[in-house]
Amino acid sequence: MARDAIALEIHDVSAFAKALRAGLGTDEALPGHLGFLNLIARAAGFRNFQHLKARLPAAPAPEAPVNERRLTQVLRCFDAEGRLIRWPGKTAQQALALRVLWSHLPARVEMSEPEVNAVMERWHTFGDRALLRRSLIDHGLATRRIDGRGYRRVESAPPAEARTLLRRLAARAA
Repeated sequence: MARDAIALEIHDVSAFAKALRAGLGTDEALPGHLGFLNLIARAAGFRNFQHLKARLPAAPAPEAPVNERRLTQVLRCFDAEGRLIRWPGKTAQQALALRVLWSHLPARVEMSEPEVNAVMERWHTFGDRALLRRSLIDHGLATRRIDGRGYRRVESAPPAEARTLLRRLAARAA
């Protein structure tokens, strides 16, 4: 059984102790580990230990560790000013590079194609802003209106690897 840290607030310790004692009864044999967990949960007013655990918010999923090799390869695609100088060949590297461009788009603002192009021109040097616009949309980092006239950045927390890349690029540019 996993070791879960579960906070248990007891408003009336005396009533809790009485309920726990009643749960133990007069049996000579003591309950096992799960039996004790269930007794504690019932004494606290829950049906069983699973009911107690179910009231807790789900623990956030752990983030994937930062892949230093991938990070180094993507850093090579940027110049000292933080501009993308070449398009990475691998999809995972492209996703990281796009997070940098994504960070330069204004949040919660709809932009026209020329406005997006201006941002892309400022932050890349290889001259393929259409590839960058399409890739932002394909990777789910931006949306485009059906008529193609409006672009909007999709708000989401960057993964740990992207945050590390952004920090290193900022440090290099400083």
